[in-house]
Amino acid sequence: MHDTIQYCMAGTSEFQVMNPAASTATATEELPAQYTGCHAHDSTMYCLDNTGEEYELVAEGAETSEAGEGHEHESTESHEGQNCHFHAGVEHCVGAGESESGGTRSCERTDRTYNIPLRIGLLFVIFITSAIAVFAPILMGSYLQNNAVNFCLMILKQFGTGVMVSTAFIHLLTHATLMLTNECIAWPVQYEGTATAIMMAGIFLAFLTEYLGARFLFWRNDKHAPAGGSNSSVGSGDHDPEAGGGSLESGGGGGGGKTAPTNTLTTIAGCGNELMTHVHPGQEKLAVTVMETGIVFHSLLIGLTLVVAGDSFFLTLFVVIIFHQAFEGIALGARIAELPSSSSSSSPSPYILPPNTHPVSLTTKLTMGALFALVTPVGMAIGIGVLGEFNGNDPATLVAIGALDAVSAGILAWVALVEMWAGDWMHGGAMARAGLTRTVVGLGALVAGMALMGVLGKWA
Repeated sequence: MHDTIQYCMAGTSEFQVMNPAASTATATEELPAQYTGCHAHDSTMYCLDNTGEEYELVAEGAETSEAGEGHEHESTESHEGQNCHFHAGVEHCVGAGESESGGTRSCERTDRTYNIPLRIGLLFVIFITSAIAVFAPILMGSYLQNNAVNFCLMILKQFGTGVMVSTAFIHLLTHATLMLTNECIAWPVQYEGTATAIMMAGIFLAFLTEYLGARFLFWRNDKHAPAGGSNSSVGSGDHDPEAGGGSLESGGGGGGGKTAPTNTLTTIAGCGNELMTHVHPGQEKLAVTVMETGIVFHSLLIGLTLVVAGDSFFLTLFVVIIFHQAFEGIALGARIAELPSSSSSSSPSPYILPPNTHPVSLTTKLTMGALFALVTPVGMAIGIGVLGEFNGNDPATLVAIGALDAVSAGILAWVALVEMWAGDWMHGGAMARAGLTRTVVGLGALVAGMALMGVLGKWA
C-alpha cells in the first residue's frame, strides 16, 4: 500500500490495482495479500483474489512509456502519474506525455526498498570481474613471451582503444549532458554547452599533465646527460627526428663512422620487417597514468549509481556494468602490460630504454591494476552507505556527477584519440607499418571495441 493505492508485483513488473474497492480503501482496511489466476485481455491484466473476485491491474507507467524511449524504465511508486527511469543509475521522473528534455519534474527524493544483501554480494562479483579483466593482460605480457601472445595483446590493445573512445563519447559525455541539463538545476544563465565545455577542460587538463610531464623528463635527462652531448641524451630538442633519412644504423656505424642522430623523443627498435617508434617510456607511463585517472573517476561514479538504482532495474544494470568493467579492464590492462619492464628482450614492449630511465616493475603494474579493480567496489560501498539519503535529482548531486563525468570524458577522449588511436596507427606506432593481417585484425578489434561498448550505452 502507498497511501490509499495498492500495488502488486508480477515478476519484475509492478501493477496498480484498479478495482474501486482496492484503489479507494483506507490504510486500515484489509485487502488481498496476493492475486492468482492472472490473465490478459488486450493490454489489460485481470487477476482473482482468494474469494474469486476479479480485479483489474494496470502496469505502472504504461500510459507514459513513450516519455523516456531509449532508456530502461522503472516506475516509481511515490510519483503517481509520472514516468520514472534511470540514466546511469540516477533517477529522473517526467510527467505523463512529457519528453526527457521537457515538462516539469519532481526534484524530491524517492523512498524505495533496496535489497542490500544482494548489493553487498554482487560487490564482490564486480571486484573479481574487474580484477580478472585487468590482471590477465598484465600477467600474459610478463610471463608468456611468444609471437602468439604478442598478437593477442595487440588485439586486446586495439579493442581497448575502441572501448575508451566509446566510453568517452557515448557513456560519459552523454550522461554528463543529461545530468547538467536537468531542470532541477537552477542555472543563473542557461547554456546548452556546459557539458562539452567541461569536457574541453578535461582534454586540456590531460594535455597539460602530459606536456609538463614530458618537459620534466627532458629536463631530468638533459641534467644527467654526459658533457658534450651524446646519443644518450633525452629531451634536448636540438635533434631533427627526420635527420639521417629517418633511419638508424644498428651496426658498428658504417659509412665512414658517421652515426645517425637519435631522436630524443623516440626510441626505435626493429621487429621483423616492421619499424616501430615510440615516445620516451617515461612519457608512456605518464600517459597510462592519465588514462587510469580518467577511468578511476568515472568507475567510482559507476559503483555509486549502480547501487542506488531501484531493485527492478538493478539486476539489468548490474549485468551491463559487468561487461563494462570487463571491457575497461582489458583496455587498461593491455596498456599497462605494454609498459617496459626492463631493458632486456624478455619485455614484450618494443622499447630500448634510454639512460636514467627506470623500468616499470611488475609490482607497480599490479598495483595500477589493483586500483582499477578496487575503485568500483569502493563506489558501491559508498552507495550502500548513502542509500537512505541519496537523491538523484538533487541539484548538487547532478552538478557533481555531471561535472566529473564530463571531465572524465575529456581525459579519456584525449588519451583514446591522441595517445592510443593516433599514437598506434599514425605517429610511428606499432600499427603504422604493420602487415596486412595485423592491420585487418587490429582494425576489426578497434571497431568491435567501439561497437560493443556503444551498445552498452543503452543501459549504462
